Amino acid sequence: MMERVSSSKWMATVASMWIQCSSGADTFGVYSSVLKSTQGYDQSTLETVVLFRDIGLVGGVLAGLLYTSVTSSSNHSGFGGPWVVLLAGAIQSFLGYFLTWASVVGLIQRPPVPLMCLFMYLSSQSLPFFNTANMVLGVQNFQDYNGTIVGIMKGFGGISGAIIIHVYDTFYKGEQSKFLLMLALLPTFITLVLMLLVKNYKTNTGDDKKHLNIFSAFVLFIAGYLMIIIILENIFSLPLWAHKFTFTLLLLLLASPLGIAIKAQNHDSNGLFESLERDSPPLLNIQTSHKRFLETFSSESSVANDIAYHELPSCEGQVNVALDDEVLFDEEGMNLLQAMCTVNFWLLFTAMICGMGSTLAVINNLSQMGQSLNYTSVEVNNLVSLWSIWDCLGRVGFGYLSDYLLHKRGLARPLLLATTLATMIIGHIVIAYGILYVGSILIAICDGSLWALIPTITKDIFGVRHMGTIFHAITIAGPVGCYILSVKLIGYIYDKEAGGDDHSCFGTRCFMSSFIIVASLALLGFLLAITLFFRTKRFYSLRRKYSVK
Repeated sequence: MMERVSSSKWMATVASMWIQCSSGADTFGVYSSVLKSTQGYDQSTLETVVLFRDIGLVGGVLAGLLYTSVTSSSNHSGFGGPWVVLLAGAIQSFLGYFLTWASVVGLIQRPPVPLMCLFMYLSSQSLPFFNTANMVLGVQNFQDYNGTIVGIMKGFGGISGAIIIHVYDTFYKGEQSKFLLMLALLPTFITLVLMLLVKNYKTNTGDDKKHLNIFSAFVLFIAGYLMIIIILENIFSLPLWAHKFTFTLLLLLLASPLGIAIKAQNHDSNGLFESLERDSPPLLNIQTSHKRFLETFSSESSVANDIAYHELPSCEGQVNVALDDEVLFDEEGMNLLQAMCTVNFWLLFTAMICGMGSTLAVINNLSQMGQSLNYTSVEVNNLVSLWSIWDCLGRVGFGYLSDYLLHKRGLARPLLLATTLATMIIGHIVIAYGILYVGSILIAICDGSLWALIPTITKDIFGVRHMGTIFHAITIAGPVGCYILSVKLIGYIYDKEAGGDDHSCFGTRCFMSSFIIVASLALLGFLLAITLFFRTKRFYSLRRKYSVK
């Protein structure tokens, strides 16, 4: 039985979850001080190093290109599969963190700043490789529930930092150099052990949604558990035995999805014969549905020339059987260059300059905003620590909600994107008036929503084959928007309002005008998302109407 489970899409999903939750995202704050002190950096030099870390985080275009290459049907070398992308990520993670650790402890001679920037770039660029392999594969394995599986993968990635920090607090708290070594070894080891289990299984079963919903609930439960631990650690000084107890409980929680996978695979196996009998006859219906979809879409849709031909997810692998040599849909979808020639790509990209750019600006200035409002260090730490938890809620919740609204209500995902950007307007205005806790919760949930929606919208509009490349090209908008909003706007106005030799600013005036402007840009993003919704509304409704379930 275990052999059967180990070669199923459910075990592939669990393996992807474990790789995601060990990736250690958003942990730079733990080791930044030891990096600064041991390398003799001033704040400006440290910010330069951090910049290359941010650049690495958007290096996913390379990951997408590699994924497309090694999983392409034209790749006959035998050296292919998602494991190649995961291996590339593991190698980069190990080299980046190990060489940084070696520099900090003096194992190698202190590297020049450009070389340290390269180390930081490698370590952070590993994350898009992990994300691309696990997220795109999840979409391919569960094509009817793209939003849910993307939310699960992004959710585990979002809380990976909190998980790794909890491991560090349990065994090496206060030893920042060992934290770097742990980042070099732990994600690499877990990826190497599990990467061959991460495969594409082109199967569809009726109860996928039921088991995926259980996975979603587990992500949220683990996030809630971590939130309780974070709050307790910020209020009380937990003894070592308490850390070990909570760590053991966390391990048990993280192992729980394996039981779900075994149960799901057993259910699939028991119902396989009935499923084959039920699904074999409708080939003619599939043929008719595809023809009706194509004819209607080509003749009536106002955006037919701006959207790639796609396979209907529920019919993948059956279209060619039914139609023999007549292929109605280009299963390859659009590549990056083709996507960039469409209006829809630039609508998404510009909307994400306003959306992701503004959320990154909030993250980068969260501590400074807390200090300007006279928050205590404990309150500021709570703000920063809990961001990833609310972000995870947004990723999982909006991923599930986008599938529900699409399948049950026929509402296109861009409408939910517009709703997210509208909520961000409120969040930024709330922050502008100094209500930081409420505002940061709203923006963190919206940030998670964006990371769940953009991959699925990318897949819907441009196809699944080049999804990783196109999605990561769109997310470049985040750092672009962050640079404009955080450096050129928020930083400039803060310095203008600041007084005294220490250039400090206190009160709501420090950030009020800048976040009113940020809210105005979020309004622009909302209008762009609404435009995308109306451009693709007919397309989504036709896909839903003529798809065969």
